[in-house]
Amino acid sequence: MKNVVLQTSFCVTLVILIISNSLQTNAHTCEPSGHIRGKLPPPGQCMENSDSLCCIPHKLYSTYTCSPPVSANTNATLTITSFEKGGDGGAPSKCDKRYHSDGIPVVALSTGWYKNGERCRNFIMIHANGRSVKAKVVDECDSSMGCDKDHEYLPPCQNNIVVASKAVWEGLGVPKTSWGELHITWNDA
Repeated sequence: MKNVVLQTSFCVTLVILIISNSLQTNAHTCEPSGHIRGKLPPPGQCMENSDSLCCIPHKLYSTYTCSPPVSANTNATLTITSFEKGGDGGAPSKCDKRYHSDGIPVVALSTGWYKNGERCRNFIMIHANGRSVKAKVVDECDSSMGCDKDHEYLPPCQNNIVVASKAVWEGLGVPKTSWGELHITWNDA
């Protein structure tokens, strides 16, 4: 009888550990929260001065309200924009309703990392190319919406994007001919 109780207890403990591990694994994933279908922007409405591509009519784009978990070495893709007035960043930054010089290291983070503005005005450390740069969070790269007038007919951001000013790229020592997309790691400073 004692062996049956021990075996039952062991089995229950094993099941609890498996379920617990499964829940922890699921908590660290970030699945799409929905989809947006691309539509043809009205003539002249797509950001003409942007290197980005406008939404492709009828293409299905994934949207995200989450991003991968932040750690001491969070993997991300670095992209570039101008946060200056008239730059390809478009409107003033979401955190402070201001434009920022290309010569200052500032960034926008994907929606999940932006955390409804909780990271606004905080600094992150960006690591790549054997160097690190400290940059201020000033904006969101919206990964929950896109393909509309408010988003200049651009697709939603991926959930792992850090959009940086030219100063960040220069600080990382990336040759100008290689600016565009770069694998980086980052962490809160």
